Amino acid sequence: MKTGKQVLHILLAAWVGMAAAQAAQTQSEISSFAFVQEDGSLKVAGYLIRLYGIYIPPTQQICYTFINPAPCGPRASLALEFKISGDFVHCIPWANNPDGSITASCSSGNEDLSLWMLQSGWAVALPDAPVEYWALEKIARAKGIGIWGIPVDVIPRRR
Repeated sequence: MKTGKQVLHILLAAWVGMAAAQAAQTQSEISSFAFVQEDGSLKVAGYLIRLYGIYIPPTQQICYTFINPAPCGPRASLALEFKISGDFVHCIPWANNPDGSITASCSSGNEDLSLWMLQSGWAVALPDAPVEYWALEKIARAKGIGIWGIPVDVIPRRR
């Protein structure tokens, strides 16, 4: 039978362990306002972040002239920009890339950005992406939305 003092020490150690684990998790998350780059990557808190499991192929450049100054860029990047505009982006890093960028799962407004880009038809699933990503890409392709609604010969896949 444990004494009250032993139970208190056990509870205190458990609490310290949970606090340390939570602090480590918080440090690994990258959160801030995001700036969408032309290639669909994000600049978040000074880090260049590529969304996990997807590739955003280059699309036609357009400008939205109803906004001043008029934002211009590839259609897929502009769609992502409008999705996250004004929201904090929270990213959980998966890997560091040779070019210095970070591959991460990012969300905005409690919505996973990789999944949103696939559902909206603005991205393709990478070969190592989860099966769910491939299914969402096929659904968007069948609906003819996003890049699948643009007449092109070949959508290049990033390897």
